[in-house]
Amino acid sequence: MSKSHFSALLVLLSIFLGKIVRGAPFSNDPSEVTDFYKLFNNPDAHLSLTTGPNTIHFIEEHGYPAERHYVTTEDGYIISLFRIPYSHNLQNQNEKTPIVFIQHGLFASSDGWPCLGPDDALPFLLSDAGYDVWMGNARGNRYSRNHTTRSTSHPDFWRFSWHEIAYYDIAAAIDYTLSTENGEGQEGIHYVGHSQGTTVMFVLLSSRPEYNDKIKTAHMLAPVAFMDHMDDIMVNTLSPYLGFNNVYSTLFCSQEFLPYNDFVLALMYSVCLPGSIVSSFCSSSNETTVEQGRTNTTADSLLSGVMPAGISTDQVLHYMQEHQSGHFRQFDFGTKKNLKIYGTEYPPDYPTELITTEMHLWYSDNDEMSAVEDVLRVAETLPNKVMHHMEDPLWDHMDFATNWEVRKYINNPIIAIINDYEGK
Repeated sequence: MSKSHFSALLVLLSIFLGKIVRGAPFSNDPSEVTDFYKLFNNPDAHLSLTTGPNTIHFIEEHGYPAERHYVTTEDGYIISLFRIPYSHNLQNQNEKTPIVFIQHGLFASSDGWPCLGPDDALPFLLSDAGYDVWMGNARGNRYSRNHTTRSTSHPDFWRFSWHEIAYYDIAAAIDYTLSTENGEGQEGIHYVGHSQGTTVMFVLLSSRPEYNDKIKTAHMLAPVAFMDHMDDIMVNTLSPYLGFNNVYSTLFCSQEFLPYNDFVLALMYSVCLPGSIVSSFCSSSNETTVEQGRTNTTADSLLSGVMPAGISTDQVLHYMQEHQSGHFRQFDFGTKKNLKIYGTEYPPDYPTELITTEMHLWYSDNDEMSAVEDVLRVAETLPNKVMHHMEDPLWDHMDFATNWEVRKYINNPIIAIINDYEGK
């Protein structure tokens, strides 16, 4: 089979899987997940991953208080935020504390942040440093699957990319945290994002410049804006098909993709095992990091039970468009619809030069999803940035989240910068 035919097969497989998982029954009721398994004649005796722990559990099992908040966006999506309001070690529940908001990457959820445990995970370290810690969840993932009028079974629910996540979800989350009793009177929040969590902050601050006044410092881990030099094998294989308006992107658009259910978790676990013939499509650095013992394997095990958390296929399409166009711009609907929506044949670029927030860009040489050249390109447009280049030549995209020394090289330095801003 030729490379081009194999690539086309992957595209069709992705579309097929998207159709399957979109039609799969989703519920918090384990019995419905079991019914889905029966469609595949699975044995009755099996381990259900979706009945495992959630963000509340990951927080409370270490003695920290946890809260879940529901926020309705301007366009009617209901997203979930999780909060560690104070540190049980400091007993500072009666103090007014600065806010730090943390946002996950593509395919992830708030579950990923506390998985490293109280000694290394950023939320716990921030809490013990005296901060009010919030973790967001993008629309469409396991914690944000509700809308005031739309059903998840209808394509209209899934008609969003990371542009809408930025413009509506992150904006609503920031406003909500500042509206709480602790947030009232505060000038703004500190922000930490990984991967897509950085993309949405670039989008928000350039599309709605007024939010620059609400962000004290922003910490962009593995920043993704321009994607010209991205070296991820999956993106390089699929973007020639999905990065344009054609039959592939039309079939793939506006549907649920890789949701949080037992079938998808089991499938991803099997496909991404080291040694699998297609494991390289999961992460080009997966085998290296496992062999060299660079990752926290306990956290990796926990993450395998909570990822993927569910996204819209339009998020993938938007990234594929970026890779092909060489632009950091809004979603390309095709010439006719672009003229109707934007008034131009092509979507407008995001004016990142309007971002005045203190932007800290944390990047590395071995990041297959965030190439140095692309990071430097967006940095050139930012009037107020601080560059943090990782000296470790092997540091890759997921090292920002699960490396054994992430506390030393990422988390503690971020807290030091925030402390300095707050005068601590």
